Amino acid sequence: MPNGIERLDAAFTSTYGTAFIPYVMAGDPDIAQSLRYAGVLARYADVIELGIPYSDPLADGPTIQGAGQRALQAGVTSQDVLDMAERLRGGPPIVIMTYLNTVLAPGVERFLRRLADAGVAGLLIPDLPIEESDDIRRQTNEAGLALIPFAAPTSSDERLELIGRHAQGFVYCVAVTGVTGSDIAINEEFAAFMARCRRFITAPIAVGFGVRTPQDAKRLAEHADGVIIGSEIIRIVESSVTAKEAEVALDDYSRQIKVALRP
Repeated sequence: MPNGIERLDAAFTSTYGTAFIPYVMAGDPDIAQSLRYAGVLARYADVIELGIPYSDPLADGPTIQGAGQRALQAGVTSQDVLDMAERLRGGPPIVIMTYLNTVLAPGVERFLRRLADAGVAGLLIPDLPIEESDDIRRQTNEAGLALIPFAAPTSSDERLELIGRHAQGFVYCVAVTGVTGSDIAINEEFAAFMARCRRFITAPIAVGFGVRTPQDAKRLAEHADGVIIGSEIIRIVESSVTAKEAEVALDDYSRQIKVALRP
């Protein structure tokens, strides 16, 4: 069976157009319902990002923070999230987004083995700087997983070169300076940031933070290999009266995004 890096490479090379990467906060409102939401998104997704709820999510805006808090109040654990990932096997590759303490608490080797056993393809740790990631990257690779780095508009050329040198699966490019859910501005400044990334990074570039509408996605597709959408997906669920209504709304929204990302 291909390892995680190979599965992510295949996801980007086989998609027709720009890859769609929806984010799901696992366990919001509970594991069973979030699994159903992920199943709807999987009909259209090229990669699925599953978030492990965390008590101090520094990179997340209020929408994702609220979803994480609901999941924590429901008693969701990291093992629950990995059980959910295992049940999504056979669909798009799954990448796990979590914070460093979640990886360190059970022991890095043990945590990564659990990810590999669940069929996870990759791992994102937003509070792990690229300069301090060598040891965890080595262990992640030994487990057959990709350690996916982050780049931001504030990243220097030197840091982008380092990110490009170690990039695996894809690079998560933060479209705005701030937290998730902030409004994205696809302007000359953003285009210049994407151009700088392309100078140093040959791996696929996926853009997230602030992507809301199919029109946003279509404009981003001119610059990126993948588009990550999280806060808007949570808002769709929150604004739905029933779980079934949310599933229908997610299906319609995901279909529109996928159409927008076609060349």
